[in-house]
Amino acid sequence: MVGAACPDSHIVRGKRGQGHCKNGTVPLLNPCDGMPLPGVHTGAAELATEGGPVSDTLFPPSPYHDGPQPKTVGASMSDQTTLVVRAGHLIASADQAPAGPHEVIIADGKVVSVRPVDRDRLTPDEARLLLMPALANAHDHGRGLGPLAFGATDQPLETWLPDLARQPPLDFYQCAAIAFSRMAESGIGAVNHCHNTQSSQTLLAEAEAVSRAARDVGIRVAFCWPFFDANPFVYGDLEPLAAHMDAAEFQALKGREASMRDCATNLALMDQARAFEHALFTLQYHPVGPQWVQPATLAAIARASMEDGRRVHMHLLETRHQRAWADQRYPDGILRHFDAIGLLSPRLTVAHGVWLRPDECALLADRGVTVVVNTSSNLRLRSGLPPMGLLAQAGTPLAFGLDGMSLDDDEDMLREMRLAYHLAGAAAGGGEALSPADVLKGAWETGRQTILGNDGGGRLVEGAPADIMGVDYATIAQDAMTSRSDILSLLMGRAQKRHVRLLIVGGRAVFSRMDVSTPPQDASTPYRNRSFFNDQALTEVKVKEIGKHQSLIRLYYGIKKMPC
Repeated sequence: MVGAACPDSHIVRGKRGQGHCKNGTVPLLNPCDGMPLPGVHTGAAELATEGGPVSDTLFPPSPYHDGPQPKTVGASMSDQTTLVVRAGHLIASADQAPAGPHEVIIADGKVVSVRPVDRDRLTPDEARLLLMPALANAHDHGRGLGPLAFGATDQPLETWLPDLARQPPLDFYQCAAIAFSRMAESGIGAVNHCHNTQSSQTLLAEAEAVSRAARDVGIRVAFCWPFFDANPFVYGDLEPLAAHMDAAEFQALKGREASMRDCATNLALMDQARAFEHALFTLQYHPVGPQWVQPATLAAIARASMEDGRRVHMHLLETRHQRAWADQRYPDGILRHFDAIGLLSPRLTVAHGVWLRPDECALLADRGVTVVVNTSSNLRLRSGLPPMGLLAQAGTPLAFGLDGMSLDDDEDMLREMRLAYHLAGAAAGGGEALSPADVLKGAWETGRQTILGNDGGGRLVEGAPADIMGVDYATIAQDAMTSRSDILSLLMGRAQKRHVRLLIVGGRAVFSRMDVSTPPQDASTPYRNRSFFNDQALTEVKVKEIGKHQSLIRLYYGIKKMPC
């Protein structure tokens, strides 16, 4: 139960789970193995032991909060056989209407039952709460330091990418931990982490650090292992740039592609990274985008996914220049080629899809491929808006992602959902391209499936994983007339990250702020006060190099320079 004591709830002691990686090795840490995760606050949920009183204990100091840690009750997940969470309102799934006071019973990380309760049994904090499935961020890059912070300003993607060279060296673990903790505060319980390496030589070490961050923060992370072995500068032939560079510069540019990691080497590294998998961390194949991957690599990944069942995640047709490249490279249709090599399947997730055509939307729907909508990112990087109406009409599964580029750089997934909902409606020219239920299903069930497969999650029903979020509905509805308004409209129209009060993942309270009078705090603030990065000015040589690359790219694509 959230808030007050509940003398009638009990724990029945159970056996400790074992938990092994797919390759047979024992994972670094399985939350079901009975070891506490630092930084997890179970004070939001009430536990009691059968046959005796509950003793208050303290977890080890959390890396996300300075000073004394909040008191928690109970022990590790393996001991938490019964956990009760109560709230004044509940939305169990996208296809069910909002309901009144309910309690959710959790055991061994699963939902045991969801049942109505009398309102007079709720504490004031619980009465304010609206429970729902945890959100899934279906496409992100886990940026602990936003691009604007180091001078990569919003502009077209092709000229924005060179600006990422402005990023200072970052601590791998802290970068991921900051990103994941901010997501948790937004109610995100699972994320597709499309990893951008700081150095091609440190990918394995970076993956291990992200694995630890996922374990310690406590959200579910699919690490999308990057395959990037083509077109490191522009999409296609470099020859048009030769006349604008001296011979040495041009040869150095041509040499970049030859030095990129090949597919066989990358597959071998990914095999090594399987040792980092645990209950909150899995690997997916991530051919970064068709314009950045050799055709043979795409075919190899399609075969590997068919053999081992791992999911595939990739960017697709994000910009008009990628569309032009795809039409030139695959004149018979890029998606027809993908279909021919076996890449199109329910295991595949594609992000963006801004420049998809009607026949391509239909083909993706027919093959069960999920498209992730990244509205804020597409606006900030001048890419356009995906054809959400066409995708919905075709029956293409839709999910939503922040892409590390939320509108206000705040990882607010609830605002992202609202933005997508309204922009889809505006693009439809009247009526609704997406209903609120469509958006909620994408953010709960469909998005989760792109990360974890069909594990029964994204719904608060018996047997489902206990991944739950709670928002302060009383604040959202503070001026609402009960007889004239409805919960779903208020949730879709007003809910923001600052209203999130609770996140439970696998039966553990990852984030809790049940004192609704307490102003929101950024859980990553302590990290930013430490040696997260070295804030040194870029050298003049580096600034000129970035500017030169951007000028060449503008020339190549005919992109106008953005005003300063």
